[in-house]
Amino acid sequence: MITRTRLATGACALLAALAAGMAFPAGAVADETSALAPKVDLVLDVSGSMRARDIDGQSRMAAAKQAFNEVLDATPEEVQLGIRTLGANYPGDDRKTGCKDTAQLYPVGPLDRTEAKTAVATLTPTGWTPIGPALLKAADDLDGGEGSKRIVLISDGEDTCAPLDPCEVAREIAAKGIGLTIDTLGLVPNTKMRQQLSCIAEATGGTFTSVEHTEELTDKVNQLVDRAADPVVTPVATTGADRCAKAPTLKSGLYTDREEFGQQRWYRVDVEPGQELRASVSVSADRAVNPSYGVLLRAVTERGREVVRGESAGNGRTDVMSTGLRYPKAEADDEDEDTAAAEAVCLQVTHSFSAGSGVQTTPGLPLELTIDVADGPSQSGDVASFGLGRGWWLLGALILTGFLAGLVWGWLSRWRVAVWRTN
Repeated sequence: MITRTRLATGACALLAALAAGMAFPAGAVADETSALAPKVDLVLDVSGSMRARDIDGQSRMAAAKQAFNEVLDATPEEVQLGIRTLGANYPGDDRKTGCKDTAQLYPVGPLDRTEAKTAVATLTPTGWTPIGPALLKAADDLDGGEGSKRIVLISDGEDTCAPLDPCEVAREIAAKGIGLTIDTLGLVPNTKMRQQLSCIAEATGGTFTSVEHTEELTDKVNQLVDRAADPVVTPVATTGADRCAKAPTLKSGLYTDREEFGQQRWYRVDVEPGQELRASVSVSADRAVNPSYGVLLRAVTERGREVVRGESAGNGRTDVMSTGLRYPKAEADDEDEDTAAAEAVCLQVTHSFSAGSGVQTTPGLPLELTIDVADGPSQSGDVASFGLGRGWWLLGALILTGFLAGLVWGWLSRWRVAVWRTN
């Protein structure tokens, strides 16, 4: 009996240990999944102008509520979604109070569709349009975690809380390097509102869409929420130096930085013998710039000797200017293979954008740098031979074919002449 009791006790202890062992990894996996979950904060304008009845015969607010209900039904399970309002609570005329009127209607997290719909149903067009303050708060709503972060701003009017320019707010958010994208949707927009919402979107690599029908609003918000669930590569924020000696050393990956007008940025990459450095840079003109501009990417040695460069130029208004380069590092001699050291290649990024009249120069223009250090091309397979490479095989085959065709044609011609003379 004592033996059976001990066996039973041991079995229970073993099962408890196994259960505990499985519980901790499951919790760790759950925490990791939550940290990587994509996050979306829907920022809805609930100002007094949303009473206007010019969207499919109903008010802008009614159209937004209908669209939100359909979007909430279609939101993917893996997306953590929240809803923030602006201008929903203060109906008075005090500008200072009205410009603080932004609140989290539904917190960013796992979605309870019924609770979120109930919260949206209570909204009534009320007050001011504090877009800038709402964007700052929305960025805080999405703070933390490593998944994609997206703000979807839906508004029918311009910001009424200057001098806090929402476009400058968007640039400040982008300058933090947290990988947050702001998409904007304008309900029946005028020219000035269109420019403001476009500027907000461009500052963070987002999109602007003009909306005049409920179905368009539903489809676009659904598309943006679904896009947040797609796997993305988030650039790593870095800060380049003003000269090579102080530059940060980067490995293969995607990086983001800010470069002011008239400034140079330097970065370092270690390249082993037999490897090839491939680098590209894109500079976004997230504000009005003057025509005639360019982007230069140079690879130089630590002593300043240029080894390769890539450059691109334009004349007009553009959103992005890109260029790239490739630098193959020759393989070391057999006797030096064990002692060959990596070469520190310095990358210099320069652009010639200039700010338009009255345009702020800070923060600098956003740049995205892609670096890939890979095995270099094999000498036998990839290196061209006199500019033909593998084309020599085709050229040789054509020559041989022509020679044989000439022999056959000549023999046939002589045979026909001999037959003619005999007859």
